[in-house]
Amino acid sequence: MIDPRKAEEIAVQRMQLLSPLLEEGLDEGKAKQLKAQICERSGFSDRTLRRYLSGYKAEGFAGLKPKERGQRKSEEAIASDILEQAILLRREVPGRSVDQIIKILEWEGRIQPGQVKRTTLQDRFMERGYSARHMKMYAETGTAARRFQQRHRNRLWHSDIKFGPYLPIGKDGAKRQVYLVTFFDDATRFVLHGEFYPVLDQVIVEDCLRQALQKYGLPEAVYFDNGSQYRTKWMARTCAKLGIRLLFAKPYSPEATGKIERFNRVVDAFLNEAALVKPKTLDEFNKLFHVWLDECYQNKLHSALENNASPEAAPSHCFAMLGFAQGCGCAAATQSRG
Repeated sequence: MIDPRKAEEIAVQRMQLLSPLLEEGLDEGKAKQLKAQICERSGFSDRTLRRYLSGYKAEGFAGLKPKERGQRKSEEAIASDILEQAILLRREVPGRSVDQIIKILEWEGRIQPGQVKRTTLQDRFMERGYSARHMKMYAETGTAARRFQQRHRNRLWHSDIKFGPYLPIGKDGAKRQVYLVTFFDDATRFVLHGEFYPVLDQVIVEDCLRQALQKYGLPEAVYFDNGSQYRTKWMARTCAKLGIRLLFAKPYSPEATGKIERFNRVVDAFLNEAALVKPKTLDEFNKLFHVWLDECYQNKLHSALENNASPEAAPSHCFAMLGFAQGCGCAAATQSRG
């Protein structure tokens, strides 16, 4: 059974796709031109667009929701393991067409010839965030980070882990290294949450994301490097449940995360100042960091933002206070919001 929330999210995506075609008084020539542009941008076929339009005209918004499995023709279903293989093939070479991916699956003996339809696989790619349009965004973010920037808050979040100094942590008072996890809004360079942690594993990423979500709602997409702390089942499941597109930088492409890397270099100024204060505990160190973040970064003018605004005052839509959905499947995600 299709999750009602997911079905509604898919319907919203399809509505956004079709919206240019729903303008009143649109002549046939203009509609044909718009369809061609939408097909090129999204990777959908003209037949798929006609199917979506037909469903919308017949049932309105409800007609855009995916049908229950029992309502689909048997040949339109794609087994989950086959879909995952198809996604891996597209992620491996983002420029691969749907036809090429189907052909590879057939050559490898994973499916029978004609078993998977092109339009069906296109639909599944769209639902999972791997359509041609998504992959184009992925490529632009990876190879043109300096000119690529989202126009609105919460469209895209970045995250990274920075190795910090050694602090006296634990009952024995021994010095151990701490690690900074940051979640960062692409459009405004605003730090949604940042904190130093005493361990280097996936739990620190989970906790930092949870706190960012609690404060600023849901982003449309998150974009990470290929660190093992980010490529986890928890992250994939959480983003899928919350309707967040999960994107990863191409291997060996450090320019893809250039913005947050530049922020990490700015953090070096804080580390130099903190070394003079010599905080005794991790809590004290984090308090100093949050004061520095508010006073020396969030409210500082930024040359890359419109009118040299600060990240705090950057002109953009307000964060949607959507809260954090329950049931993400780990302790870090279900703690009190505090």
